[in-house]
Amino acid sequence: MLYLKERSFARWFVTIASLIIVGLFLWNVSIFFERIKEEEKNKMEIWVNAFTEVSTPNSGTSLSNNVIEIFSSNTTTPMLVYSVGDDSYNSRNIEEDKVNTREKKLALIEEFKKQYQPIEIKDDNKIINIVYYGYSDTLKRLTYFPAFVIFIIILFVSIIYYFHITSKSEEQSLLWAGMAKETAHQIGTPLSSLVGWIEILKTENINPDYVQEIQKDINRLQTITDRFSKIGSVPNLTPTNLVQATLETSQYLQIRTSKLVQFDVKLPKHAIFVNLNEQLFSWTIENLVKNAIDAMKGKGTLKIEMREEAQWVLLNISDTGKGIPKSDFKKIFKPGFTTKKRGWGLGLSLVKRIIESYHKGKVRVLKSELNQGTCFEIKLKKIKS
Repeated sequence: MLYLKERSFARWFVTIASLIIVGLFLWNVSIFFERIKEEEKNKMEIWVNAFTEVSTPNSGTSLSNNVIEIFSSNTTTPMLVYSVGDDSYNSRNIEEDKVNTREKKLALIEEFKKQYQPIEIKDDNKIINIVYYGYSDTLKRLTYFPAFVIFIIILFVSIIYYFHITSKSEEQSLLWAGMAKETAHQIGTPLSSLVGWIEILKTENINPDYVQEIQKDINRLQTITDRFSKIGSVPNLTPTNLVQATLETSQYLQIRTSKLVQFDVKLPKHAIFVNLNEQLFSWTIENLVKNAIDAMKGKGTLKIEMREEAQWVLLNISDTGKGIPKSDFKKIFKPGFTTKKRGWGLGLSLVKRIIESYHKGKVRVLKSELNQGTCFEIKLKKIKS
Protein backbone atom coordinates (compact mmCIF):
# COMPACT_ATOMS: atom_id res chain seq x y z
CA MET A 1 0.00 0.00 0.00
CA LEU A 2 2.86 2.37 0.84
CA TYR A 3 4.43 1.58 -2.54
CA LEU A 4 1.20 2.52 -4.34
CA LYS A 5 0.95 5.80 -2.38
CA GLU A 6 4.54 6.67 -3.27
CA ARG A 7 3.91 5.99 -6.98
CA SER A 8 0.72 8.07 -6.87
CA PHE A 9 2.59 10.97 -5.24
CA ALA A 10 5.37 10.69 -7.84
CA ARG A 11 2.85 10.79 -10.71
CA TRP A 12 1.10 13.88 -9.35
CA PHE A 13 4.42 15.59 -8.60
CA VAL A 14 5.68 14.98 -12.15
CA THR A 15 2.36 16.14 -13.63
CA ILE A 16 2.13 19.38 -11.61
CA ALA A 17 5.82 20.20 -12.05
CA SER A 18 5.55 19.65 -15.80
CA LEU A 19 2.49 21.86 -16.14
CA ILE A 20 4.20 24.62 -14.14
CA ILE A 21 7.28 24.44 -16.38
CA VAL A 22 5.19 24.55 -19.56
CA GLY A 23 3.10 27.44 -18.16
CA LEU A 24 6.21 29.47 -17.30
CA PHE A 25 7.65 28.79 -20.73
CA LEU A 26 4.47 29.96 -22.46
CA TRP A 27 4.28 33.05 -20.26
CA ASN A 28 7.90 33.98 -21.08
CA VAL A 29 7.27 33.48 -24.80
CA SER A 30 4.29 35.85 -24.56
CA ILE A 31 6.39 38.48 -22.78
CA PHE A 32 9.19 38.06 -25.33
CA PHE A 33 6.76 38.50 -28.22
CA GLU A 34 5.23 41.69 -26.77
CA ARG A 35 8.67 43.12 -26.04
CA ILE A 36 9.89 42.60 -29.61
CA LYS A 37 6.64 44.02 -30.94
CA GLU A 38 7.07 47.15 -28.79
CA GLU A 39 10.69 47.53 -29.91
CA GLU A 40 9.68 47.32 -33.56
CA LYS A 41 7.00 49.93 -32.93
CA ASN A 42 9.54 52.29 -31.33
CA LYS A 43 11.99 51.67 -34.15
CA MET A 44 9.28 52.46 -36.66
CA GLU A 45 8.41 55.73 -34.93
CA ILE A 46 12.08 56.77 -35.11
CA TRP A 47 12.10 55.85 -38.79
CA VAL A 48 8.97 57.95 -39.40
CA ASN A 49 10.66 60.95 -37.77
CA ALA A 50 13.63 60.47 -40.09
CA PHE A 51 11.32 60.04 -43.05
CA THR A 52 9.56 63.28 -42.14
CA GLU A 53 12.84 65.19 -42.21
CA VAL A 54 13.77 63.60 -45.54
CA SER A 55 10.40 64.19 -47.19
CA THR A 56 9.80 67.72 -45.81
CA PRO A 57 13.19 69.31 -45.06
CA ASN A 58 13.34 72.86 -43.77
CA SER A 59 14.53 75.38 -46.23
CA GLY A 60 18.24 75.83 -46.11
CA THR A 61 18.73 72.96 -43.63
CA SER A 62 20.87 69.99 -44.63
CA LEU A 63 20.12 66.47 -43.45
CA SER A 64 22.36 65.05 -40.77
CA ASN A 65 24.20 61.79 -41.30
CA ASN A 66 22.23 60.23 -38.42
CA VAL A 67 18.92 60.98 -40.11
CA ILE A 68 20.08 59.54 -43.40
CA GLU A 69 21.45 56.45 -41.61
CA ILE A 70 18.21 55.91 -39.69
CA PHE A 71 16.15 56.32 -42.86
CA SER A 72 18.19 53.78 -44.80
CA SER A 73 18.84 51.28 -42.00
CA ASN A 74 15.35 49.83 -41.63
CA THR A 75 15.48 46.82 -43.91
CA THR A 76 13.19 44.45 -41.97
CA THR A 77 9.86 46.18 -41.31
CA PRO A 78 7.43 45.91 -44.25
CA MET A 79 5.67 49.24 -44.88
CA LEU A 80 3.49 51.12 -47.31
CA VAL A 81 3.73 54.94 -47.36
CA TYR A 82 0.59 56.58 -48.70
CA SER A 83 1.08 60.04 -50.18
CA VAL A 84 -2.13 62.04 -49.71
CA GLY A 85 -1.21 64.71 -52.28
CA ASP A 86 -0.89 62.44 -55.32
CA ASP A 87 -2.82 59.43 -53.99
CA SER A 88 0.12 57.07 -54.46
CA TYR A 89 1.80 54.30 -52.49
CA ASN A 90 5.47 53.60 -51.97
CA SER A 91 6.55 50.28 -50.46
CA ARG A 92 9.64 49.26 -48.55
CA ASN A 93 10.85 45.79 -47.55
CA ILE A 94 7.95 44.11 -49.41
CA GLU A 95 8.26 41.74 -52.35
CA GLU A 96 7.12 43.31 -55.62
CA ASP A 97 4.53 40.64 -56.44
CA LYS A 98 2.65 41.47 -53.23
CA VAL A 99 2.11 45.12 -54.13
CA ASN A 100 1.97 45.12 -57.93
CA THR A 101 -1.73 46.03 -57.98
CA ARG A 102 -3.78 48.55 -56.05
CA GLU A 103 -6.07 45.78 -54.73
CA LYS A 104 -3.10 43.95 -53.25
CA LYS A 105 -1.86 47.15 -51.63
CA LEU A 106 -5.25 47.85 -50.05
CA ALA A 107 -5.49 44.26 -48.77
CA LEU A 108 -2.01 44.56 -47.29
CA ILE A 109 -2.98 47.84 -45.61
CA GLU A 110 -5.94 46.12 -43.92
CA GLU A 111 -3.59 43.42 -42.66
CA PHE A 112 -1.13 46.02 -41.36
CA LYS A 113 -3.91 47.88 -39.53
CA LYS A 114 -4.60 44.75 -37.49
CA GLN A 115 -0.96 44.62 -36.44
CA TYR A 116 -0.02 48.26 -35.78
CA GLN A 117 -1.71 51.62 -35.64
CA PRO A 118 -0.79 53.61 -38.80
CA ILE A 119 1.43 56.67 -38.29
CA GLU A 120 0.35 59.99 -39.76
CA ILE A 121 2.95 62.52 -40.99
CA LYS A 122 1.75 66.11 -40.85
CA ASP A 123 3.04 69.43 -42.11
CA ASP A 124 1.40 72.47 -40.52
CA ASN A 125 -1.30 70.17 -39.05
CA LYS A 126 -2.07 68.83 -42.49
CA ILE A 127 -1.67 65.11 -43.19
CA ILE A 128 0.73 64.63 -46.05
CA ASN A 129 1.67 60.94 -45.60
CA ILE A 130 0.32 57.88 -43.79
CA VAL A 131 2.72 55.06 -42.96
CA TYR A 132 1.18 51.57 -42.75
CA TYR A 133 3.52 48.91 -41.39
CA GLY A 134 3.34 45.34 -40.15
CA TYR A 135 5.26 42.57 -38.48
CA SER A 136 8.78 41.79 -39.63
CA ASP A 137 9.66 38.25 -40.68
CA THR A 138 11.08 37.57 -37.23
CA LEU A 139 7.90 38.71 -35.53
CA LYS A 140 5.76 36.73 -37.97
CA ARG A 141 7.62 33.60 -37.04
CA LEU A 142 7.05 34.37 -33.38
CA THR A 143 3.29 34.70 -33.97
CA TYR A 144 3.22 31.02 -34.92
CA PHE A 145 5.36 30.07 -31.97
CA PRO A 146 2.49 30.02 -29.40
CA ALA A 147 0.61 27.62 -31.67
CA PHE A 148 3.68 25.43 -31.76
CA VAL A 149 3.93 25.64 -27.98
CA ILE A 150 0.25 24.69 -27.63
CA PHE A 151 0.90 21.69 -29.83
CA ILE A 152 3.83 20.76 -27.59
CA ILE A 153 1.58 21.16 -24.53
CA ILE A 154 -1.07 18.89 -26.03
CA LEU A 155 1.60 16.35 -26.89
CA PHE A 156 3.07 16.67 -23.41
CA VAL A 157 -0.33 16.25 -21.74
CA SER A 158 -0.97 13.20 -23.92
CA ILE A 159 2.31 11.70 -22.77
CA ILE A 160 1.44 12.43 -19.14
CA TYR A 161 -2.00 10.87 -19.63
CA TYR A 162 -0.44 7.81 -21.22
CA PHE A 163 2.02 7.67 -18.31
CA HIS A 164 -0.91 7.73 -15.86
CA ILE A 165 -2.84 5.04 -17.72
CA THR A 166 0.11 2.68 -18.13
CA SER A 167 1.17 3.17 -14.51
CA LYS A 168 -2.35 2.45 -13.32
CA SER A 169 -2.58 -0.56 -15.61
CA GLU A 170 0.74 -1.83 -14.30
CA GLU A 171 -0.46 -1.47 -10.72
CA GLN A 172 -3.68 -3.31 -11.54
CA SER A 173 -1.75 -6.09 -13.26
CA LEU A 174 0.50 -6.50 -10.22
CA LEU A 175 -2.52 -6.50 -7.94
CA TRP A 176 -4.41 -9.08 -10.00
CA ALA A 177 -1.33 -11.28 -10.31
CA GLY A 178 -0.83 -11.13 -6.54
CA MET A 179 -4.49 -11.96 -5.88
CA ALA A 180 -4.38 -14.85 -8.35
CA LYS A 181 -1.26 -16.35 -6.78
CA GLU A 182 -2.76 -15.98 -3.30
CA THR A 183 -5.99 -17.63 -4.50
CA ALA A 184 -4.00 -20.55 -5.89
CA HIS A 185 -2.18 -20.88 -2.57
CA GLN A 186 -5.44 -20.82 -0.60
CA ILE A 187 -7.07 -23.45 -2.83
CA GLY A 188 -4.04 -25.71 -2.54
CA THR A 189 -4.65 -26.65 1.12
CA PRO A 190 -8.21 -28.04 0.87
CA LEU A 191 -7.33 -29.57 -2.49
CA SER A 192 -4.62 -31.65 -0.85
CA SER A 193 -7.17 -32.87 1.68
CA LEU A 194 -9.59 -33.83 -1.10
CA VAL A 195 -6.88 -35.93 -2.75
CA GLY A 196 -6.47 -37.78 0.54
CA TRP A 197 -10.22 -38.34 0.86
CA ILE A 198 -10.31 -39.78 -2.67
CA GLU A 199 -7.76 -42.40 -1.66
CA ILE A 200 -9.93 -43.32 1.31
CA LEU A 201 -13.05 -43.57 -0.87
CA LYS A 202 -11.26 -45.95 -3.21
CA THR A 203 -10.93 -48.44 -0.34
CA GLU A 204 -14.65 -48.22 0.47
CA ASN A 205 -17.49 -50.06 -1.25
CA ILE A 206 -18.39 -47.11 -3.53
CA ASN A 207 -19.24 -47.11 -7.22
CA PRO A 208 -15.87 -46.59 -8.99
CA ASP A 209 -17.56 -44.34 -11.57
CA TYR A 210 -18.45 -41.84 -8.83
CA VAL A 211 -14.88 -41.83 -7.57
CA GLN A 212 -13.60 -41.42 -11.11
CA GLU A 213 -15.80 -38.34 -11.72
CA ILE A 214 -14.75 -36.81 -8.42
CA GLN A 215 -11.14 -37.46 -9.41
CA LYS A 216 -11.73 -35.60 -12.68
CA ASP A 217 -13.06 -32.58 -10.81
CA ILE A 218 -10.12 -32.64 -8.44
CA ASN A 219 -7.77 -32.79 -11.41
CA ARG A 220 -9.65 -29.84 -12.85
CA LEU A 221 -9.21 -27.90 -9.60
CA GLN A 222 -5.51 -28.68 -9.68
CA THR A 223 -5.37 -27.37 -13.25
CA ILE A 224 -7.16 -24.16 -12.23
CA THR A 225 -4.82 -23.74 -9.27
CA ASP A 226 -1.86 -24.17 -11.60
CA ARG A 227 -3.31 -21.54 -13.96
CA PHE A 228 -3.70 -18.96 -11.22
CA SER A 229 -0.22 -19.63 -9.85
CA LYS A 230 1.26 -18.91 -13.31
CA ILE A 231 -0.43 -15.52 -13.79
CA GLY A 232 2.24 -12.85 -14.23
CA SER A 233 4.82 -15.42 -15.37
CA VAL A 234 5.86 -16.25 -18.92
CA PRO A 235 4.24 -19.62 -19.78
CA ASN A 236 6.08 -22.49 -21.46
CA LEU A 237 4.83 -23.33 -24.95
CA THR A 238 5.23 -26.83 -26.36
CA PRO A 239 4.23 -28.37 -29.71
CA THR A 240 0.66 -29.60 -29.09
CA ASN A 241 -2.09 -31.16 -31.17
CA LEU A 242 -4.66 -28.33 -31.13
CA VAL A 243 -7.44 -30.66 -32.30
CA GLN A 244 -6.98 -32.99 -29.35
CA ALA A 245 -6.59 -30.14 -26.83
CA THR A 246 -9.81 -28.51 -28.07
CA LEU A 247 -11.70 -31.81 -28.06
CA GLU A 248 -10.72 -32.67 -24.48
CA THR A 249 -11.72 -29.28 -23.16
CA SER A 250 -15.04 -29.23 -25.03
CA GLN A 251 -15.91 -32.74 -23.81
CA TYR A 252 -15.16 -31.82 -20.20
CA LEU A 253 -17.34 -28.70 -20.44
CA GLN A 254 -20.14 -30.51 -22.27
CA ILE A 255 -20.52 -33.13 -19.51
CA ARG A 256 -20.84 -30.39 -16.87
CA THR A 257 -23.22 -28.16 -18.84
CA SER A 258 -27.01 -28.24 -18.85
CA LYS A 259 -28.64 -30.46 -21.45
CA LEU A 260 -30.48 -27.37 -22.67
CA VAL A 261 -27.21 -26.28 -24.33
CA GLN A 262 -26.52 -28.29 -27.48
CA PHE A 263 -22.83 -28.65 -28.32
CA ASP A 264 -21.99 -28.88 -32.03
CA VAL A 265 -18.27 -29.68 -32.26
CA LYS A 266 -16.74 -29.98 -35.72
CA LEU A 267 -13.01 -30.62 -35.72
CA PRO A 268 -10.58 -32.00 -38.33
CA LYS A 269 -9.82 -35.72 -38.19
CA HIS A 270 -6.08 -35.14 -38.52
CA ALA A 271 -3.73 -33.55 -36.02
CA ILE A 272 -2.81 -29.86 -36.28
CA PHE A 273 0.18 -28.77 -34.22
CA VAL A 274 0.81 -25.34 -32.70
CA ASN A 275 3.06 -24.03 -29.94
CA LEU A 276 0.68 -24.10 -26.99
CA ASN A 277 0.38 -23.91 -23.26
CA GLU A 278 -2.43 -26.43 -22.93
CA GLN A 279 -3.64 -25.27 -19.51
CA LEU A 280 -3.95 -21.63 -20.56
CA PHE A 281 -5.56 -22.58 -23.86
CA SER A 282 -8.11 -24.71 -22.01
CA TRP A 283 -8.83 -21.69 -19.81
CA THR A 284 -9.42 -19.61 -22.95
CA ILE A 285 -11.95 -22.09 -24.36
CA GLU A 286 -13.65 -22.35 -20.98
CA ASN A 287 -14.06 -18.56 -20.72
CA LEU A 288 -15.49 -18.27 -24.23
CA VAL A 289 -17.87 -21.20 -23.71
CA LYS A 290 -19.11 -19.85 -20.37
CA ASN A 291 -19.65 -16.40 -21.92
CA ALA A 292 -21.61 -18.04 -24.74
CA ILE A 293 -23.79 -19.96 -22.28
CA ASP A 294 -24.46 -16.77 -20.31
CA ALA A 295 -25.37 -14.94 -23.53
CA MET A 296 -27.87 -17.72 -24.37
CA LYS A 297 -29.24 -17.66 -20.78
CA GLY A 298 -28.45 -21.36 -20.45
CA LYS A 299 -30.37 -22.51 -23.52
CA GLY A 300 -29.29 -22.69 -27.17
CA THR A 301 -26.73 -24.11 -29.58
CA LEU A 302 -23.00 -23.72 -29.12
CA LYS A 303 -20.74 -24.47 -32.09
CA ILE A 304 -17.01 -25.15 -31.96
CA GLU A 305 -15.46 -25.34 -35.43
CA MET A 306 -11.87 -25.48 -36.67
CA ARG A 307 -10.42 -24.88 -40.13
CA GLU A 308 -6.96 -24.43 -41.63
CA GLU A 309 -5.22 -21.82 -43.75
CA ALA A 310 -1.75 -21.98 -45.26
CA GLN A 311 0.05 -20.88 -42.09
CA TRP A 312 -2.76 -20.49 -39.56
CA VAL A 313 -5.42 -22.55 -37.85
CA LEU A 314 -8.73 -20.83 -37.07
CA LEU A 315 -11.00 -21.84 -34.19
CA ASN A 316 -14.54 -20.40 -34.13
CA ILE A 317 -16.83 -20.52 -31.09
CA SER A 318 -20.40 -19.46 -31.90
CA ASP A 319 -23.57 -19.12 -29.86
CA THR A 320 -27.23 -18.26 -30.44
CA GLY A 321 -27.38 -15.67 -27.68
CA LYS A 322 -28.26 -12.00 -27.38
CA GLY A 323 -25.37 -10.75 -29.52
CA ILE A 324 -22.94 -7.85 -29.06
CA PRO A 325 -23.37 -4.29 -30.41
CA LYS A 326 -20.73 -3.50 -33.04
CA SER A 327 -19.56 -0.52 -30.97
CA ASP A 328 -18.52 -2.95 -28.21
CA PHE A 329 -16.49 -5.36 -30.37
CA LYS A 330 -13.18 -4.00 -29.05
CA LYS A 331 -14.38 -2.80 -25.65
CA ILE A 332 -15.31 -6.29 -24.46
CA PHE A 333 -11.63 -7.28 -24.35
CA LYS A 334 -10.72 -4.44 -21.98
CA PRO A 335 -10.28 -5.34 -18.27
CA GLY A 336 -13.33 -4.39 -16.22
CA PHE A 337 -15.76 -4.09 -19.13
CA THR A 338 -18.87 -6.18 -18.58
CA THR A 339 -22.56 -6.07 -19.47
CA LYS A 340 -23.50 -8.48 -16.70
CA LYS A 341 -25.02 -7.42 -13.40
CA ARG A 342 -22.46 -9.64 -11.70
CA GLY A 343 -18.90 -10.17 -12.80
CA TRP A 344 -15.58 -8.37 -12.88
CA GLY A 345 -15.11 -8.19 -16.64
CA LEU A 346 -11.86 -10.17 -16.64
CA GLY A 347 -12.72 -13.27 -18.70
CA LEU A 348 -12.33 -11.87 -22.20
CA SER A 349 -9.36 -9.70 -21.22
CA LEU A 350 -7.63 -12.90 -20.06
CA VAL A 351 -8.58 -14.57 -23.35
CA LYS A 352 -6.97 -11.73 -25.29
CA ARG A 353 -3.83 -11.76 -23.16
CA ILE A 354 -3.43 -15.54 -23.35
CA ILE A 355 -3.92 -15.71 -27.12
CA GLU A 356 -2.16 -12.52 -28.25
CA SER A 357 0.51 -11.86 -25.62
CA TYR A 358 1.48 -15.44 -24.75
CA HIS A 359 0.73 -17.36 -27.94
CA LYS A 360 1.30 -14.53 -30.48
CA GLY A 361 -2.04 -15.28 -32.07
CA LYS A 362 -5.16 -13.21 -32.63
CA VAL A 363 -8.65 -13.17 -31.14
CA ARG A 364 -11.62 -11.10 -32.28
CA VAL A 365 -15.37 -10.96 -32.62
CA LEU A 366 -15.78 -12.39 -36.12
CA LYS A 367 -19.46 -11.48 -36.34
CA SER A 368 -22.40 -10.74 -34.10
CA GLU A 369 -26.06 -9.84 -34.55
CA LEU A 370 -28.38 -8.68 -31.80
CA ASN A 371 -30.67 -11.51 -30.64
CA GLN A 372 -29.06 -13.81 -33.23
CA GLY A 373 -25.72 -14.75 -31.71
CA THR A 374 -21.99 -14.12 -31.68
CA CYS A 375 -18.95 -15.82 -33.19
CA PHE A 376 -15.46 -15.45 -31.68
CA GLU A 377 -12.43 -16.34 -33.78
CA ILE A 378 -9.08 -17.54 -32.41
CA LYS A 379 -6.17 -17.57 -34.84
CA LEU A 380 -2.95 -19.49 -34.04
CA LYS A 381 0.11 -20.13 -36.18
CA LYS A 382 0.71 -23.71 -37.25
CA ILE A 383 4.00 -25.53 -36.87
CA LYS A 384 5.30 -28.68 -38.48
CA SER A 385 4.67 -31.81 -36.44
